[in-house]
Amino acid sequence: MNPLRLLRLFAAIPSLLCLSTFLSSYAFAQTTPSPDDIWPRFRGPNGSGLMESANLPAEWTDADYKWKIDLPGIGHGSPVVWGDRIFLLCADEATNDRLPVCVSTADGKILWSHTHQTGKFKGHRFNSPASTTPCVDEQRVYFTWGTAESLTVIAFTHEGEKVWEVDLGPVVGGHGFAASPMIQGDLLVLNNDQEKENGFLIALDKATGEQKWKVSRKSQRISYSVPVAYNPTGNQDLLVFTNWTHGFTAIDPADGSVVAEKSVFDTSTNERAISSPIVAGDIVVGTCGFTGYPKHCVAMKLNGADWQELWRVEKSVPHIPSPIIVGDLIFLWDDAGVVTCLEYATGEQLWRARAESEGEFFGSPVSDGEKIFSIDKEGNVSVIAASREFEQLAFNRLGELCRTTPAIADGDLYLRTFSKLYAVKGR
Repeated sequence: MNPLRLLRLFAAIPSLLCLSTFLSSYAFAQTTPSPDDIWPRFRGPNGSGLMESANLPAEWTDADYKWKIDLPGIGHGSPVVWGDRIFLLCADEATNDRLPVCVSTADGKILWSHTHQTGKFKGHRFNSPASTTPCVDEQRVYFTWGTAESLTVIAFTHEGEKVWEVDLGPVVGGHGFAASPMIQGDLLVLNNDQEKENGFLIALDKATGEQKWKVSRKSQRISYSVPVAYNPTGNQDLLVFTNWTHGFTAIDPADGSVVAEKSVFDTSTNERAISSPIVAGDIVVGTCGFTGYPKHCVAMKLNGADWQELWRVEKSVPHIPSPIIVGDLIFLWDDAGVVTCLEYATGEQLWRARAESEGEFFGSPVSDGEKIFSIDKEGNVSVIAASREFEQLAFNRLGELCRTTPAIADGDLYLRTFSKLYAVKGR
């Protein structure tokens, strides 16, 4: 080769490397989804259940389905969405094997799934081997499932390659495991409240699965509530957990230290925190109760290291469904389908009415900012107006058992029943 041409080629290498780096960064930026295309955990962004950028139909027919598919297994866990991919946990009904699954948002095609042999599932008849909801970030998706022998936390790339797997030990609780993880910064956080003081709160390095901190608990009943990020001062995110024994607990995610804790539920009865707390501004709302006992919905505010109770409701409070906040209103959609609308800041009741249904509600409501969607156990999607006056807008039949919370992303509504997944096109 001509020496002059060789020198010019070597001189161009740094520029070519820079160009390659730029193109790679550009491609990554182009494929990173917008916040409207992400439903990253149970009930979406920070567990709010809200995606105001969507405009969903209140009522639909078969023509409004983008697609509907049979899943490779059963379960009650909710789907999560990252861009063009949906992730959810299934289980083989005969073997209890767990099946992490990835589905295309475009056409419902199953992009990948893995079979993991596990011990026999033992739990409440309303629970299932796949009742947990994964969480997802720009690099990985994280699943949890548990048996009496072991609690598995496992991470995959979006393409389905396993990154790491850890076993957090046995699960003590007659109702079985159903706790879903959430992401806070570089941490994967899990509420592992179990029975007989066997539980703990834990944070893992989301890249490696290495334990970063662990907080022992004195829980007497297994809980399923998913923590929420809370920033009352605007300076630092805290993590808020709800639990029958401990009440409201604020944790510093940097080191797992307890910033504040206050017992606010009735510890003289047998209660359980199943629904997840929600936050708006400097107020956190959480619920707790049990089937035959009074149930409590409590709004709290953190002042320094002290929790301050702002208001409390103990009528028609949901046991399993989580509350939802839309604008300045909070809606309590209870298990029997009775919905209570309150002023969020004060707890003042505006109305209480019964939504149309054909059975109990086990999933939590979600909203596009104008309408609220919740699914009863018979697989009927009841839709009401998110307004200061009660209005039943629609009642859509899916026709299969459902104990699941919907997801909203890219303007579409995703509905998981016991064995199927539906995508309803937004307007």
